[in-house]
Amino acid sequence: MEVSVLVAKIIGIVYVSFGIGLMANKAFYKEAISKLFENTGYLIIGGFIAIVFGVLIIENHNVWEANWTVIITIIGWIALLKGILLLAFPTKLDFFKSIFSSDSFLKLLAPLVLIFGLLFLYLGFMG
Repeated sequence: MEVSVLVAKIIGIVYVSFGIGLMANKAFYKEAISKLFENTGYLIIGGFIAIVFGVLIIENHNVWEANWTVIITIIGWIALLKGILLLAFPTKLDFFKSIFSSDSFLKLLAPLVLIFGLLFLYLGFMG
């Protein structure tokens, strides 16, 4: 459970910061995300980082219990899968580029990321 709380704190802080950033600086993030998809170096580094964090979470927190901690395990598996896909199929990301470039998607994403972050902050610091 200690690992669950630590990971919840980290995810909470990162997601709340990103959610506030998306809300306060939508134009900046729209352009930055678009540039990420255009720079192959960022995609490769992002793939490596996602694999490392995914494996770290899975190795230290592969918990499949019927409570909130399973979400952390799922995040670890998603990160691992994302990293593998970024490295194995970097040219197949045009679909995601169009989604993340959409104003309506960013308007939807910002509050969802913020709410998700606040939930994890609560679970990590208060739960």
